Amino acid sequence: MTATQEQAPARRTHANGTGTETGLGTGVGTGRTEVTEPAGTRGRTAIADAVVVKIAGRAAREVPGVHDMGGGLSRTLGAVRDRVPGGRPQLGRGVKVEVGERQAAVDVELVVEYGVPVPDVAREVRENVIAAVERMTGLEVVEVNIAVSDVKLPGDDRDEPVDTRVA
Repeated sequence: MTATQEQAPARRTHANGTGTETGLGTGVGTGRTEVTEPAGTRGRTAIADAVVVKIAGRAAREVPGVHDMGGGLSRTLGAVRDRVPGGRPQLGRGVKVEVGERQAAVDVELVVEYGVPVPDVAREVRENVIAAVERMTGLEVVEVNIAVSDVKLPGDDRDEPVDTRVA
């Protein structure tokens, strides 16, 4: 090797978050290192629990027969929060998740409309949540647990927020 030719040190990288080292050339005489991993697999992607909560909450609310989500207290507080000017509905109400590196588990608490078959609504919510989370995050959803905490009866306005606006 001449004085003008320097050997670039072999670089090791932990691509795709597995902790495995990629085989990299030494780049002798080229001044750069060859990377054998595709660009899309270099590095890690971390998905926050809040992201999965919002996706799952929105997917569950899309199912016909779902009146609301969450337990009584969270629905009451959510109704008040939704009435605050500039406030937005909280998509994550009634949803809890556990997110790992490659998998997620979701718990959903529902209020269903009176007259709809609860097992059918639960099945549709489960299918919709799994499809949405897996499509948008790439995580494998290992389970979606459904808890039906209430039923919305016709004419039952006790859970509906009272309109306190002055006309």
